Amino acid sequence: MFHHVKDLQFNARVSRPDPRFANLLLEQFGGENGELAAAMQYFTQAFGAKQPHPDKYDMLMDIATEEFSHLEIVGATIQMLLKGINGELKNAADTSEIMQAMDGKAARENIIHQALTANPQFCIITGGGVTPRNSQGIPWCASYVNSNGDLTVDLRTNLASESRAKLVYEHLMKFTDDPYIHETLSFLMTREVTHYKMFEAALESIQPNFPPGVLAADPRYVQKVFNMSAGTVRGPWNEGEIPGMGKNWEYIAEPISYVNETDGLSVQEKGMDKRLADAEKLNKKMSDEKSEEVKSTEPKGVAQWSEYEAVV
Repeated sequence: MFHHVKDLQFNARVSRPDPRFANLLLEQFGGENGELAAAMQYFTQAFGAKQPHPDKYDMLMDIATEEFSHLEIVGATIQMLLKGINGELKNAADTSEIMQAMDGKAARENIIHQALTANPQFCIITGGGVTPRNSQGIPWCASYVNSNGDLTVDLRTNLASESRAKLVYEHLMKFTDDPYIHETLSFLMTREVTHYKMFEAALESIQPNFPPGVLAADPRYVQKVFNMSAGTVRGPWNEGEIPGMGKNWEYIAEPISYVNETDGLSVQEKGMDKRLADAEKLNKKMSDEKSEEVKSTEPKGVAQWSEYEAVV
């Protein structure tokens, strides 16, 4: 049950109208890295986590709800930046507030032109209203949402989502000198960092969480790193120990020769039969555990999502 509190989570303010930046800020309203995408992503991911991971369900719903509140902050800021776009911009008087902000008729026409060139729908179709579109006028799309039904995969996806959103806010801050907007963007950017660390902690609390999914990596191929370009640089991604696996990388310096000599990787190394058998046992063990993890939390008989407490 959602209950809307009309006061914003953060005291969003703007110093003056700025249609150009309002259009840019639409990226965080209806763009692929914006607040609506984040809210819907965590909201949908939460459903699959409800039974096996009720604590993570709570976290995902909390963060999803906060993302909706951030969407409201972004929308409110856009609307404040458009103060006068439907009224005073139509006012021929040079004494109107936006005319003073734009310093005259020529500047006013220039700023309208720039706003319309970037996104003509913003002023023509929506009339300056905030709709789920990005800064180019492209409608929000459900393909922005990633929900894979495996919580460890979803949490890793969310780490990337929060990283991208933080970067967008950093870029947006370069395009305005309004100190109030900087405060708002700094708040929103910082909450991306907070959510990143929350998702990171949640992922760490699920053990084992590697590899993603259920099946173990095939031991015939997992350690091999192929030199696929001239002048490959060596580093911890292709030499030494594989992080967290207790095995070393096997660097294939001449991949064409290696593939030919092994008949397309079909020739097994000595002792590989045992390693394959061990991997198959692990697959069976993990499959049983993951299946039981979900089934053991499913309700018997009539399914009921919530437990309601009587109010005395």
